[in-house]
Amino acid sequence: MNVQANAFDAVLAQIRRRPAGRRRILFTGATIVTMDPGLGVIDRGDLLVEGDTITAVGGDLGGGDAVVVDATGTILTPGFVDTHRHAWQAQLRRIMPDVDDLAGYVMTTLAGHATVYRPEDMYIGTRLAALTAIDSGITTMLDFSHNSRTREHSDAAIQALLDTGIRGVHASMGPHFGDWDRQWPGDLTRIKDRYFSSDDQLLTLRLAALATDEIAGPALSYGPELADVAKELGIGVSVDAVFGAASSEAVLRWAEDGILGPDVTLIHSTGLTSEAWKAMGETGSTVSLAPTSDAQIGLETAIPAVDEALSAGIRPGLSIDVEVALASDMFTQMRTLHALQRMRAVNAAYGTDRQPSRITTHDVLDFATLQGARTNGLAGVTGSLTPGKKADLLVIQAEDLNNMPLNDPIGTIVLGSDPRNISTVLINGEPRKWNGQVLDVDLPALRSAVHASRTYVLNTPAA
Repeated sequence: MNVQANAFDAVLAQIRRRPAGRRRILFTGATIVTMDPGLGVIDRGDLLVEGDTITAVGGDLGGGDAVVVDATGTILTPGFVDTHRHAWQAQLRRIMPDVDDLAGYVMTTLAGHATVYRPEDMYIGTRLAALTAIDSGITTMLDFSHNSRTREHSDAAIQALLDTGIRGVHASMGPHFGDWDRQWPGDLTRIKDRYFSSDDQLLTLRLAALATDEIAGPALSYGPELADVAKELGIGVSVDAVFGAASSEAVLRWAEDGILGPDVTLIHSTGLTSEAWKAMGETGSTVSLAPTSDAQIGLETAIPAVDEALSAGIRPGLSIDVEVALASDMFTQMRTLHALQRMRAVNAAYGTDRQPSRITTHDVLDFATLQGARTNGLAGVTGSLTPGKKADLLVIQAEDLNNMPLNDPIGTIVLGSDPRNISTVLINGEPRKWNGQVLDVDLPALRSAVHASRTYVLNTPAA
């Protein structure tokens, strides 16, 4: 280890010697991309963290007794927010990289491998996904946990989020296929009482559902009954598989029934009618796009619905979706959406005198941070480096070989950087990645557990 790395680790030791609630950390000399509309980008700025909260952002703050982190040559940015990932599948990564359609995924994974998962497999997959998220700069992850076969399966998935220290959103749903205890959604009351009793904690709870009964029947599809469950518990709703004509009709029914609104997230939203989008916009519903999933797997139109969302007045969040076929990081989602939307815009205007309406790197970074937080119901908590919000932030090395020289910080984040450039991740003020390494992980033990779980799941016949 070089001298600079040793010095950086000494700073970490200083931070950790102080009780979490009494820590003061001052980052100095960074280019700060706040994603706060009122603060913008600050050149050579300082950022002060006290306890779990950002308390000041600006120039030459002075830290008093704060531990000083020299962030010269770096970019400080909010942590990324993943609005939809099926984390339990992580030990099955890339088992179907060239899956042709949704049915191929559903029958292999949900009707097959999912049916043999034990609680320990739920724990291992979810923990692996959450640690990978942290490593790649995702500080908030919504785990759409749709393999809750027993109470113990749900508990294992939640415990995995707790053990990694990520800002996690547990979105609970029963399985699509196979035998299960039918404890969902009734078990949500127990889950909330046991794990989500406080409004000021890292984990939050949502109800997860499907848009229609086409895949797994009516018990898992969103409607007045599940809306009442969520309302009684005071939790938000995330609705997956929002595709095409049937989902468009469902959206209009939900609007008529008064069960659409800002606390409801519609995932994918590809191939919807203009009437459905109008209802979504008028009710303030949120949208989670999965750019690589829509395009690579070919979901409905296979085109991420960013233009439709923006036209309806909705700024969407971004998500990873399924690691059985897709990349695990937010950089890939931002770049994919940025390229696809701009390609479509130019193609639509080609041969005419119309000017293409193109999104920008700022747009996709906004989707991956501030809008992701809003989509997950956490707009007042995270998503921007705003004083008063929790300290969920990244330090990105701007002078690494692939990033230097730093000319445009937002362009560098979106188009130049990748997980290797993230030297530091703070979540709720706690260092979770430092000097390029995820902290507090026994990697050999994790690797052994992941391989054992993968072997069991792939070699056990579907139940």
